[in-house]
Amino acid sequence: MNDNPDAPPVHQPLAGKNVLLCVTGGIACYKVAMLASRLVQAGSAVRVAMTDAAGRFVTPLTFQTLTGRRVYTSLWQSSEDFDSQHVSLTGSADLMIIAPATADILAKMAAGIADDLVSTLALAAHGACPILMAPAMNTRMWLAPPTQDNLARLKTWSVHVIGPAEGRLACNTTGPGRMSEPEEILAKATQILLAGKKEIV
Repeated sequence: MNDNPDAPPVHQPLAGKNVLLCVTGGIACYKVAMLASRLVQAGSAVRVAMTDAAGRFVTPLTFQTLTGRRVYTSLWQSSEDFDSQHVSLTGSADLMIIAPATADILAKMAAGIADDLVSTLALAAHGACPILMAPAMNTRMWLAPPTQDNLARLKTWSVHVIGPAEGRLACNTTGPGRMSEPEEILAKATQILLAGKKEIV
């Protein structure tokens, strides 16, 4: 709430929108914390789910502080409404964002594997809400035929993809594989949410 009547109104284009932000393990996790903050500032209610590997880069407490909400880290974690998490979290979401989307999660999604919280949520999201992925990985992993085949398959299922960009990577190489910036992901998420429909990108 703005207590200053003379201040300009805060623009929150995503007010009333529920975003499920799924974080997988990669150095780009630090940028996802910035994305979570931007989503909240835009007015959306953000729930975060993390893989074990993601928690080695950024702690769940970071996302809890940024979103003001509980962070989900395990399939075995009890939920406040006693519904199955993979059903309740995706069922209430207007958009699922996976960032960074590693080669591992792309492969799991393309094969329908659900062996941890995030991959299970990704499978359950089909038919429940749009999915936006922001890939991030080493250039050779990104250009590898299995990764490109997995990406092509996911796109046929109307999964949205943004990036990756070209640039210097954490492995001291330069090329495609750098996760898109938080502002770019936010812009794409806003486009999807306000359009209210899925599209193949």
